[in-house]
Amino acid sequence: MNDAPTVISAPRILTGVAGLDDVLGGGLPQSRMYLVQGDPGVGKTTLSLQFLLEGRRGNETVMYITLSETRDEIEAVAASHGWSLDGVEILDLSVIQETVQNETENTFFRPAHVELNRVSSTLTQEVIKTDPHRLVIDSLSEMRMLAETPLRFRRQILGLKQFFAGRKCTVLLLDDRTAGSHDLQVESIAHGVIDLLSLSPDYGILRRQLSVRKIRGARFREGFHDINIQTGGMVVYPRLIAAEHHRDFLRAAFPSGVEKLDLLLGGGLDRGTSNMFMGPPGSGKSTLAIKFMHTAALRGEKTYYLIFDETLGTFLHRARSLGMDLQPFVDSGIVRLEQIDPAEIAPGEMAHRIRTAVRNDNIQAVVIDSINGYLNAMPAERYLNLQLHELLSYLNQQGVTSIMILAQQGVVGVMTAKADLTYLADTVLLLRYFEMEGEVRQAVSVIKKRSGNHERTIREMKIGPNGFEISNPITTLRGVLTGVPTFNTEMREASPSQDSRLE
Repeated sequence: MNDAPTVISAPRILTGVAGLDDVLGGGLPQSRMYLVQGDPGVGKTTLSLQFLLEGRRGNETVMYITLSETRDEIEAVAASHGWSLDGVEILDLSVIQETVQNETENTFFRPAHVELNRVSSTLTQEVIKTDPHRLVIDSLSEMRMLAETPLRFRRQILGLKQFFAGRKCTVLLLDDRTAGSHDLQVESIAHGVIDLLSLSPDYGILRRQLSVRKIRGARFREGFHDINIQTGGMVVYPRLIAAEHHRDFLRAAFPSGVEKLDLLLGGGLDRGTSNMFMGPPGSGKSTLAIKFMHTAALRGEKTYYLIFDETLGTFLHRARSLGMDLQPFVDSGIVRLEQIDPAEIAPGEMAHRIRTAVRNDNIQAVVIDSINGYLNAMPAERYLNLQLHELLSYLNQQGVTSIMILAQQGVVGVMTAKADLTYLADTVLLLRYFEMEGEVRQAVSVIKKRSGNHERTIREMKIGPNGFEISNPITTLRGVLTGVPTFNTEMREASPSQDSRLE
């Protein structure tokens, strides 16, 4: 016998907010009361209008009751997104005031108590008359001030909940929290709680996030999710969970097309791995990434290059001057270039763009140039490792080769980086300057490669109009990675014909 209780879940309804239904696990359970709370300007009105318009598209009766904004203000918000509120029943504050103002002037009772009762009575009468399937009440701060005491306010909310029970109406209660601090009274009564947050970085746009505090009897995606309010409404970027995304792919090499560089890498990079090119500024990190991308494009494989540190024009000109003209591939859609302004984008939005490109455009390689720029896009540095870990894990499980560019501080000697992220990479390619015979030269080596064997040697690299030139392993010098090498006398005597010159 199976004694497990039977769980009857309510049907779900869509919110009309892109990405929010994913966070909610398919939408809001129908015919329940929900609290949407956040500071003024964070997007509560926009979210609620999208909720109502989604119902209108399904031929549902929808209603907006505003206690804090006028009809004109609500219609102005809708017009800013290109929406028409035809078919949305709006009851604004002025209508309620006209109903109660004459009765609150001459009374032995406190005017606030009388007005609260009349507001509630008028509200319920209009709901009975309209009989909406979806309802928004904006905002609870007005009712909280009229109630004056927490006990009276809680009883008022309980009365509304009992009134809507059995009416087959899904209700959003908006709270801008201007009448006081966090109110756990409403949170305990509501079937679900959605928090909208705003973060103010020292520079750049206001960062908005959404968090689902609770949905009784339903699973949802926990944590904070970046949101963006743009013309057309709110967009939610669900927090990426790499474990939810698996795809079978052929594990094979992802070569650069430069023979000696691929030898150094043990055959090239590998598909489904994350790779980091690190070194001082100007040492050739981005150029190496361009070479991998150009070679992939010649094979007909699509790549996605995100540029943080230079303009598209400069990037394309530099690639063309080195014999790697990307413009034809960009025009054909094989190579996708996107210039990212770290002050104007949230990390969740960027991860969403990458995920969409991989899923819809069959992207085979993603380049983030650079991690330093990506770090500047983060609201707090402590989140960088977790964000990158999920993003790289997702790309690896999709068979995508990811390349990260990390610029280190310094030119020669000891190098430092703002964030040590090498543990996230499967392969680390190290570039260094070194001095020899009155010249500043470049060296390349592979520090680690989890997915296979690689050379432990150091090779010299030159970049010119004819492309890359990679030397045989340097054996006559020691201390190359320090920047000021010395001759290895024993090796030079043993192999007088072998030096570090390119062959």
